[in-house]
Amino acid sequence: MSERLVVIGGDAAGMSAASQARRLRGPGELEITAFERGRFSSYSACGIPYWVGGDVAGRDELIARSPEEHRARGIELLTRTEVTEIDLAGQRVRARDLALGTESWTGFDKLVIATGARPRRPDVPGIDAAGVHGVQTLEDGEALLDSLAGAPGRRAVVVGAGYIGVEMAEALLNRGYEVTVLNRGEQPMATLDPDMGRLVHAAMDGLGIRTVGASPVTEVLTGADGRVRAVATKDARYPADVVVLGTGVVPETSLARAAGLPLGAHGGLLTDPSMRVRGQRNVWAGGDCVEVLDLVSGRERHVPLGTHANKQGQVIGSNVGGDYATFPGVVGTAVSKVCDLEIARTGLREKDAREMGLQYVAVTVESTSRAGYYPGAAAMTVKMLAERRTGRLLGVQIVGREGAAKRVDVAAVALTARMTVEGMTGLDLGYAPPFSPVWDPVLVAARKAVAAVRAAG
Repeated sequence: MSERLVVIGGDAAGMSAASQARRLRGPGELEITAFERGRFSSYSACGIPYWVGGDVAGRDELIARSPEEHRARGIELLTRTEVTEIDLAGQRVRARDLALGTESWTGFDKLVIATGARPRRPDVPGIDAAGVHGVQTLEDGEALLDSLAGAPGRRAVVVGAGYIGVEMAEALLNRGYEVTVLNRGEQPMATLDPDMGRLVHAAMDGLGIRTVGASPVTEVLTGADGRVRAVATKDARYPADVVVLGTGVVPETSLARAAGLPLGAHGGLLTDPSMRVRGQRNVWAGGDCVEVLDLVSGRERHVPLGTHANKQGQVIGSNVGGDYATFPGVVGTAVSKVCDLEIARTGLREKDAREMGLQYVAVTVESTSRAGYYPGAAAMTVKMLAERRTGRLLGVQIVGREGAAKRVDVAAVALTARMTVEGMTGLDLGYAPPFSPVWDPVLVAARKAVAAVRAAG
């Protein structure tokens, strides 16, 4: 007899799991039904700012596999259908057809929860006004582009200065908008230490993006037509014809919570290394709705990135399909950019190390992306943290121009391998003047960190 796999969520983790399970088990062995409340499947939400900004030609460029393509591969994907309840004891889910308003139950032998994350929305008056947009889904991107086309002026306010905030600031700048970024923290990019965040702040100001720190939003002001006109903080008002929220996301686990499944400190589902939900035999979860093991700190974290979601989906699909795979964890690697400024980080910040009670050293070096004499050499700043007693690498942050961000991958590998900074100095990295100085900036930072560890005793 065939089994039925039910997948809740039709994007990266959910459809990767469904596709991998289908590769391993044919339709006669495994029926697969997937529910997606939106119109689209398997798309790159990370690409939305570049679509809005005009770097990507159109919406369909961001779609890796359409619902029709999934169906042709033997996966019954129901779009515009929202799961409203998980009945674990009865092994079934209740789903509502959003077009017809009808509801029905679907049984399962195996269940995958890939419900993603939802944007944080400041709890302030006017936040739901016309012209205020999140950018989590393709539908959000379409709504924002429509709003920009109908905006009465060219003034934009971005609320939040994390990855989405700075990327949307660039997108709006590229579209000819006067952009103001309002940030709750003193500096943009809270995933960096404040000294590195200041470099991002200065660069954004230099690009013509007004960045205001320590300015949480208190109200969104509207006109008689109900459309946004300004954003208020306790100190000022900022005129706005459109507002974009870049205030981060939280795991979308309301269904899981109602079903009594285990959640972590950040609100995400807790799984074992096979991505099976803890305490459950036939329930798996992956993507932005789960917490993952941080290999550096040893703690659970919520790290909503498409790279993890796709890998976790592959792991789930392998296990559902009768094979075996595990997801080992993360080191917290992320890259972004605002115009030509590249931003990268991996591992721990100083704040993280202090919270863990670690004794550490921190060093910062200035270098260039290429040999200094080679045309196009651009400045970059590398910050490195190492454990004081052992010299173990703890974290790296990089801010610079062309060629800066992807250098963080060297540090990510070193963190995964639990290397010391002294061990890093011997890494055999590629060198030629068009690509690097003879001492790569990451290795220069490692040498300085070695000296700091020795000086600290």
